[in-house]
Amino acid sequence: MNNHMLIRFPNVSSNVSVARIAAATFASFREFSLSDIEEIKVAVSEAVSNAVLHAYPGSSGLIEVIVENRDDGIQVTVKDYGKGIEDIDEAKQPGFTTMPEHMGLGFTFMESFMDELHVESQPGSGTTVRMVKKA
Repeated sequence: MNNHMLIRFPNVSSNVSVARIAAATFASFREFSLSDIEEIKVAVSEAVSNAVLHAYPGSSGLIEVIVENRDDGIQVTVKDYGKGIEDIDEAKQPGFTTMPEHMGLGFTFMESFMDELHVESQPGSGTTVRMVKKA
């Protein structure tokens, strides 16, 4: 199946739920269990929340969510064009956060709930998070 979806929106916190619902709806057309769809929703929420909170400090910018069918499931890509991540390995450590009011478990949840997680980032150029969930 070559079906895919692209949504683009500003880094506004209310758009986290828009991305979550859109990805879950797209996934529901595949053979995922309700539990799988809940895991996809959490992973997408975490990835988009990270972009909303961290990518454009003090300014506005765009976030893109692309969901694509694969033979073995779906791939979700969350991309921003913001400040980027200095040290991806450090950012992926459970509990690491640059905002003390947050738990720092976003990447941990993404890794736990998806079958694959790939993070690419360039300081000053943005971050791309690719996640795969196999059906």
